[in-house]
Amino acid sequence: MRYRRTARVGALVALAALLAACAPAQTDTSGPGADRMEGTLRVWLFSEVDQEPKERVVDDAIAEFEAAHDGVDVEVQYIPVDSRAERFQGAFNDPSSAPDVAEYGNTDLAGYVEAGGFADIGDELADWDAYSGISADVAATAQVGDGTYGVPWFLGVRALFYRSDVFDELGIDTPQTLQEVVEAGRTVREEKPDMLGLSAGGAYTYGFLPFVWAHGGAIAERDGGSYTAAIDSPEAKAGLELYSQVLSPDVCPPQTCAQMTGNESVQNFIAGEAAMTIGGNFNMNAVQESKVAEDTAVVPLPGTEPDSVAPAFAGGNNLGVLAGTDHRTLSVEFVKLLAGKKYQQRMYEAMGNLPTLSGVQSDIAAQDEDVAPFIETLDAGTRFVPVTGAWASIDAEGVLPTMVQRVASGDASVDKAAGDAAASLDEAFGGE
Repeated sequence: MRYRRTARVGALVALAALLAACAPAQTDTSGPGADRMEGTLRVWLFSEVDQEPKERVVDDAIAEFEAAHDGVDVEVQYIPVDSRAERFQGAFNDPSSAPDVAEYGNTDLAGYVEAGGFADIGDELADWDAYSGISADVAATAQVGDGTYGVPWFLGVRALFYRSDVFDELGIDTPQTLQEVVEAGRTVREEKPDMLGLSAGGAYTYGFLPFVWAHGGAIAERDGGSYTAAIDSPEAKAGLELYSQVLSPDVCPPQTCAQMTGNESVQNFIAGEAAMTIGGNFNMNAVQESKVAEDTAVVPLPGTEPDSVAPAFAGGNNLGVLAGTDHRTLSVEFVKLLAGKKYQQRMYEAMGNLPTLSGVQSDIAAQDEDVAPFIETLDAGTRFVPVTGAWASIDAEGVLPTMVQRVASGDASVDKAAGDAAASLDEAFGGE
């Protein structure tokens, strides 16, 4: 796989409500305000399909930490991602069974904070030199209100994957704008009717949102202590209109693409059935191991103007400290170690996780050209979902995919679908 530079160089349905309804106990077995400097430090990390490389890196970090802290043992438990809602709910309500440190998905954080489950460690991070190497928009994925509830550990961002052999054969230049992406897909579909021009589904929320953000739109705007829907703004609807052109017979037929998720969208590309897709750095290994590897190029997904990059969703996982810990200082120190430069570099090498520290990003971009378009995307600025416990239900109910699918299927106009989605968003926000 090669990186072609453009001209620009350089379900959780009820989790929030459930947790909010259960006021967690904040006592611990050592008394209020305890901050023990010895004993067992309990850590929860997510289990992986291929977990051994992750365990090796974490084990090395544990050995280093224990060597530097007499009388401290670090005990790690790997928990399934699918059962995290129940596990964290139990931990928040019973600190005696809770970990001291935990890995969590950044879109889950707002609900956890509303439940009082994580500690604000902003003061400790302010004194950590490495923290300044995390950009403001990435740091925001660990923030709720005025509090900072962890360190972004790794990221997942998306870029444009395309078949260089198909583009060369058809004389298509690398797209410089989103409109050109759609036009390139249309050309491919016309010349190769058995191939999808751009594989991007109606249920692919994080493939669709860059179209909204690039046009100046937003999901919602902060309004005092809550949010007000903005998905029906003129800017957001312009992005929806352009994405609806992707989900058309000319590019990606609705009967095939309207229900497709992000994983399915990328799988079509890997199978050689699509000329383009919007894929993540976390899809790189699968593409590199596929039959299209040698004919794949990756560039940042362009914006609405040449030399611009469409804002990508800053997905990823963070490391935080549980509010009920009686090892606060040790917990923060372990978070700093595991999220620091040395082990972010190691985790990238082991798992392909995109680091959050800018210095590590620069180092790996210099070593691996395949990661360069994702770093460029990060540098251009990312976006995030509304930081509210209501997002869990919004996401689980498929408010945004339903909007896209209604337009793609012809069941509703852009104006109607966006208006209805905005009403659903406001209803969810109003329940906070």
